Amino acid sequence: MADRTKLWIAEKMKKIMATKSLDKIRVTEICREAEIERPTFYYHFKDKYDLVAWIFFHDAFKTDILSVESAAKAMNEMRADYLFYKRAYEDNSQNSLWQYMHKYFVDRYSVEAMKILDTDRLDTQILYSIRLYCYGCVGMTREWLMNDNITPAETVVEMMFHSMPENIRKIYF
Repeated sequence: MADRTKLWIAEKMKKIMATKSLDKIRVTEICREAEIERPTFYYHFKDKYDLVAWIFFHDAFKTDILSVESAAKAMNEMRADYLFYKRAYEDNSQNSLWQYMHKYFVDRYSVEAMKILDTDRLDTQILYSIRLYCYGCVGMTREWLMNDNITPAETVVEMMFHSMPENIRKIYF
């Protein structure tokens, strides 16, 4: 039931973001659109930024970060939800989507590397390379989504994988 309610609220948030920037949206408006009371919203989310992050995490969780096909599919889904992601990326508040995405992917790549290396801690250089790679990928994904209507997602993902620092490429591939 909780996931269904979250999905309902997320759907309504995406609908609102099709016409308004994130900074202009109030929780009251989300509640009105979703036909829920404020306590219901706050039961599921801390604030509208938490909702936007949940939408991203819900979509990104399905992605195999080491698969061109899976990552390209996720990017194509972002493009299909263009207005939502555009407005989310445009927001530069303290809880911006960009920051959530960077942290999320650093954590995912770090966990994957620790699993492959059978360790509970990564050395400083590997962690730095993961952070650098994720920083670039999140930035290039934003740039692709906002400015590039030509390059296929598959090509972008392949370029990202080819740009991965050698020390972490050896771990993952």
